[in-house]
Order: sequence, then C-alpha cells, then structure tokens
Amino acid sequence: MKILLNGEFVETAEGATIESLLQQLDISRERVAVELNADIIPKAHYEKQSLCDGDKIEIVHFVGGG
Repeated sequence: MKILLNGEFVETAEGATIESLLQQLDISRERVAVELNADIIPKAHYEKQSLCDGDKIEIVHFVGGG
C-alpha cells in the first residue's frame, strides 16, 4: 500500500503499523514524534496503530544541541 510520508509517497506492507514502519525505515522510536492524518500518536500506541492506504504520516526527529 502507499502512504504519504513527510511529503513523499512510500510503499509499505498491508497491515503495517507505525512501529513496523519505523522499523522498515530503521528509525528508533525513542527520539521521534509521529503524526497520523494530523493527529499526534502516543508512543504507547505505535504497535497497535494500523496504517491504511493513503494515510499521511509525518515523522519528526528530535535533535539535541547546546
């Protein structure tokens, strides 16, 4: 299925979850926030939150600095 990820179309498996998408992209869940169709998804829901064809996902990485 196709999703819109940070403004670009990406293929992912049917039945994918936010957790499996992050694993597919090799992104650690610890330093990101995920928005699904304009709603911020709590980290506790990543494993259960299913994705659908056409979903819009925004992944924001946190960067430390000083």
